[in-house]
Parts: sequence; structure tokens; C-alpha cells
Amino acid sequence: MMSRKTILLAKRCFSSKVQLPSPLSNVRVLDLTRIVAGPYCTMILGDMGAEILKIENPDGGDEARKWGPPFVDSTSESCYFICLNRNKKSICIDLKKAEGLKIVNELAEKCDVLVENYVPGKLEKLGLGYEEVAGINPRLVYCSITGYGQDGPYKNRPGYDVIASSIGGLMNITGPYDGEPCKVGVAMTDIATGLYAHGAILSALYQRTHTGIGQKIDCNLLSTQLACLINIGSNYLNAGVEGGRWGSSHPSIVPYRTYKSKDGRYITIGAGSDLQFQDLLKKLDIADVITDTRFKTNKDRIKNREILDEMLMRTFGEKNLNDWEKILENASFPWGPVNSLEQAFNDEHVKDIGIVKTLEHPVAGEVKVVGPAVQFSGAANLVRSSPPTLGQHTQEVLGEILGFSEEVIGDLKKKKIIA
Repeated sequence: MMSRKTILLAKRCFSSKVQLPSPLSNVRVLDLTRIVAGPYCTMILGDMGAEILKIENPDGGDEARKWGPPFVDSTSESCYFICLNRNKKSICIDLKKAEGLKIVNELAEKCDVLVENYVPGKLEKLGLGYEEVAGINPRLVYCSITGYGQDGPYKNRPGYDVIASSIGGLMNITGPYDGEPCKVGVAMTDIATGLYAHGAILSALYQRTHTGIGQKIDCNLLSTQLACLINIGSNYLNAGVEGGRWGSSHPSIVPYRTYKSKDGRYITIGAGSDLQFQDLLKKLDIADVITDTRFKTNKDRIKNREILDEMLMRTFGEKNLNDWEKILENASFPWGPVNSLEQAFNDEHVKDIGIVKTLEHPVAGEVKVVGPAVQFSGAANLVRSSPPTLGQHTQEVLGEILGFSEEVIGDLKKKKIIA
């Protein structure tokens, strides 16, 4: 049990500007990733204090740098790249040249973690596979993020979020009822893979404190997508029930969907228990429906879904969204308006928790990012630096970490090995 002193310190850390240590401040990561899943993983590690060395191709760098418009104001900095690459140092090294590969190997020797998302076998051909790198740094935790894993007939295919969500069943259960398959509005399979990878890396680092050696980690988009099917996957595997498209509705809980208010705005309601459903009816001033046997239990409500939805749609259509927000203020069931991004980022709660951070960028001026979603009571999880410009830290990293002189760095630049 925590002492009163510890509890008070934790509360003070949450609510004040107390300078806290970063949990990964002694960890250095060699980041050989681009696009979304890998950069998202390393960004989370960077928020937790790890030093992230992002290796980029001198000829344009991470492809996400070009994924626009939109760009930040009138600059060439893409909003896409900005959201995935804070707290990193950009180093431009040409991996097609032997001297460039030698530099990356030297950096790997001085790192705790290497994260890469090349097609399986690509880095092995370059001499940067796990066996080769572990030979010079046995303590290295080496994480590969691929589309389909290291084995199987699809292993050499390039992997993108939308393809993994197609093959993995997500698109088939996403979209309007009886409509076409839809992709999710953001790259959730990429993001989930990055989250799986960051958790696996932390676990391997923890195990290393006992064993003294690193290990190889494999994460892939398709396996992540299948794992994320949760109850829908379980329904098929255990009951033979095929997934379908339900729009904003839920196949196993009713009511659990959006309803349109009088002014055209939408509100989402989730009544997961019989008591919550009864409270909903009271709030909507149709409490007499409580005694209707067609809706007594969730099983009954699923059976009579269309009748109940029609009744609720009619009721919600009688008042404006602002009216419903006042009526539902102290409801026992979860609810919320369907917000545009403008409404979401200007929501009073979102503004109060301060999750949006403003950073000074060397080219774009001020840029805004959504900060870490997790807080620690005794450690810092922070946005410390803006996403780097291409090659911004090449000279700094080679000089400070590898001890290269200005003459050596200048010679490498002339040879176009670094930029």
C-alpha cells in the first residue's frame, strides 16, 4: 500500500509543473522506419524520453514528408509528417553506399533499440539484419514492422493499412448497413501496430534488465488487424457468425448508435445495461416504454431493433442537439455529440486537459500536435521538440555520438553519403 506521502507527491506531480524524470531517458533508438506504423511507435518512445535517431534517405527522406496538401501554412512541411515525428533527430544517410551502411552499423552499436519497417529480407541484404547487428551489439532490441510478417506466402508484399484492413476483415464490417465496404477514417491498423510494437519493445527492454541481452521482435499489420477484430472475430470463431456492416450501430448492444436531432446534428447513445436503458427512456420522457416486453432485456431489444430505433429516431428528432445535451447532462449511460474536428478541438473538456501542444518549428514557425494520451504520476511523458527538418541533426549526431570530426563530416557530405 502506498504511503500518504507518496500519494500526495503523485497528486502534486499531476497538477503542477514539477520536473519529472522521463522513463526512457537512458534509451537510444535507431529509427529506420517511415510512413505511419513505425514512426508512430518511435514517436511514443520519444515522448517517454528515448533519444530517437531517425535515419532518412537524403533524396527526400520519409515519404510522409511529401504527403500533402495540406502543408503547414505555405511551407513544404506536410501536416501528415508533423503528426508522427516529434521528439526525433533526423539524420540523412545513403544506405545504398557502403560507407553509409558502415555509419548505421556504428550507430546501432551505440543504441538500445532498432526499429525498421522494410520488406522482409531487405536489410539482411544490406548487412543490417538482426543476426548481423546483434553480432556487434548483443544487447540490442531489434523490432521489425512489416505488412504480413516474416513467414507465409504474403511475406514479400508491401503492406499498407488499407490493404491489411481489407484482407483482415475490418473493411467488410465497416460502413453503412447494406452499403459498400469502407475504410476507417484514420489508419487504425497502422496505429494499432505501432502501439503493439512499442509495448513489445518496452517488454524486451525490461527482460534485458534480467538477461543482459536483446532479442528480435516481429510485428505486422495483418496479425494486428486480426487481433483487433476482438468480439467480431470471436463471434465467427466460436459461433460461426459472419460479421456485417452496421453503420454506427452495434451488433450485440441495442441501443448503441447515433441519432439525428432536430437541427441536423447527430448524437451517439450507448445503453449497455437494462438499467441504463431505463434511464434513457426516463430522460427522453417516454418512461412508459419501460413496461414494454419487446424491450425488457438487451436480447429483446436486439430482436426488435428496428422498432426501437424508429421510436428513438423520432424522439431525438423532436429537439435540437443543445437541448438534448442539457437533458442528458447527468445521465447514467454514455452519450456524446458527433463533432467535426473544429468542434472536437474546441470542446471545453479537450481544451481544459491541454492535450494539444504548440511547438516552434525551424521552418514552419508554430505547429500544433496532439500530445501523449497517457500521463504518469512520477514520470514525464512530454512533447519536447518539433518534428525535424530533413537531415537537421546529421552533423550533431555524427559528431556527438560517433565522434566524427568536422573534416570527416565534410568529406562524407562531398561524397553524398550524408546530407
